[in-house]
Amino acid sequence: MNDSAPHSSSQPSQESSQETTPGSETESTGQASGTARGAGGRDRDEEGRARNARPRDGLGRPLPYGAPGVERQPEGVVRSPGESVAEAQELLDQGRPFHAHEVFEDAWKSGPEEERALWRGLAQLAVGLTHAARGNRTGGARLLRRGAAAIDEAGARHGIDVPGLVVWATGLAERVERDPEPVDAAASAPVLAGGPLGG
Repeated sequence: MNDSAPHSSSQPSQESSQETTPGSETESTGQASGTARGAGGRDRDEEGRARNARPRDGLGRPLPYGAPGVERQPEGVVRSPGESVAEAQELLDQGRPFHAHEVFEDAWKSGPEEERALWRGLAQLAVGLTHAARGNRTGGARLLRRGAAAIDEAGARHGIDVPGLVVWATGLAERVERDPEPVDAAASAPVLAGGPLGG
């Protein structure tokens, strides 16, 4: 849903008119500093932008508020390409592809324009693995193929093994389509780099 889209109702939005102060009824305990639960149970920062502080499991699925979850990746971190690949590989090896996708998303949003298609494609591969591990066969296979096509078109950079990842993604997509069981995310994790990592 696009949070910046105008409301279709003629009534003013409760979210925009509701003030939140520490200790108020709309502030939810256990949430990250600076976030609050506004009208409709949505997480918002001080400026009213959507922010999801809800705990998640290792595959990024939301858990009930107050439940113990897996620590989320911080958003908006600027890393070198080598740091991005190394951190994402570690998360993939731990069976946390949803979290690896967040690392790729940071690289895609902060990197140079000519590299964004590569990072976006890598994020799609990680989300495809996430869906496959959650049992969403159609979404998993579709995103694995889309990500493979994107990185193949973008080309290899920073020691990333694009040809190997294309083979991995295509093979996993085929396996996901024919096997009804969710994949084990850690056991199915790809090897991102086939050579020295670039800067």
